[in-house]
Parts: sequence; C-alpha cells; structure tokens
Amino acid sequence: MSVLFDLFSSFFKIGAVAFGGGYAMIPLICGEVVNVRGWLDMAEFVDVIAISQGTPGPIAINSATYVGFKVAGVPGSAVATLGVVLPPFIIMMILGRLFLKYKEVPVVKDMLSGIRPVVVALILCAALSVFSTSVTGVVPAIVAAAAIVAILAFDVDPVLLLVISGAAGLVMYRS
Repeated sequence: MSVLFDLFSSFFKIGAVAFGGGYAMIPLICGEVVNVRGWLDMAEFVDVIAISQGTPGPIAINSATYVGFKVAGVPGSAVATLGVVLPPFIIMMILGRLFLKYKEVPVVKDMLSGIRPVVVALILCAALSVFSTSVTGVVPAIVAAAAIVAILAFDVDPVLLLVISGAAGLVMYRS
C-alpha cells in the first residue's frame, strides 16, 4: 500500500507544479523517478520518454502510466496516472473560469508573459538531460541532426520520423 501512496504522491506533486505541458514535466519526472525514488535508471527513463512520445496521449500521462505499471502493476499504473492528472484538472477548472473572467487584465497578461520563457527553459532542460544518454555516438548525432532539420526545415511529421527511426534501429542495432 505504501508504494501506491508513493506513486500517487510523487506524480501528484509533479502534476501540481509542472506548468507548460508534458515536455516541461520531463525534468521533474526524471528527478523524481530516477534521482529521488530510483524507480528507473536514466537509460530506462529515456526509453519511457521515447515510448511516451511515440504513443497517443500526453507524455506526462503516458510516463506516469508506464512508471506506475513498472513499480506496482495495474494498481500502480492507475494511481500514478490519477496522481499526475488530478492537479492539472483541478487547477484548470479553477483557472479556466478565472481566465475567462480576467484575461484582459494587464497584470494577468504580464504574468503569462513572464511564465512563457521559463516554460521554454524547462523544455530545453528536458532535452539536455536526455541528450547525453540518447546521442551516444556519431550515427545517433547525425540522426538527431537530420530529424531536427526534417522537422524545422521540411515540416516532416514527427510520428513519421519516429516510425522511420524505429525501423532503422531494428536494422542497425539488431543483436
């Protein structure tokens, strides 16, 4: 029972303080499940992010579901997912109502302008924390660079890139 409470409270905390969406939550999830709780090592965490990105649904929910399942099976999956979803649900119910009422108030506009750059920083931190365990040589660096160019310059669908890179990984790394 204690592990279920730990899963719920860990992901509740992440859901309560992570603003900016799933990518902004990655460093918080990593810190909690890798560094604090030790439920995953960094390589497993990178795999979770890859799987969470490649499956339908928000990355934070997918990650919570996976980690919860790994730690405590189906009940762990349920409580971790509930933990990460409940705070934003409550917050959005409250803020949504307030935002509709006060969205044109200058102080609200100013606060949101101040939050946006921090969200970008959180996403960048997530990318940098995953980089060292994902890009482990020349070939992965070339693949990462090509993916960036494909997305930014040619508007290639990221899901298509994930499918292609997964197939290439099967060919290149098959043991």
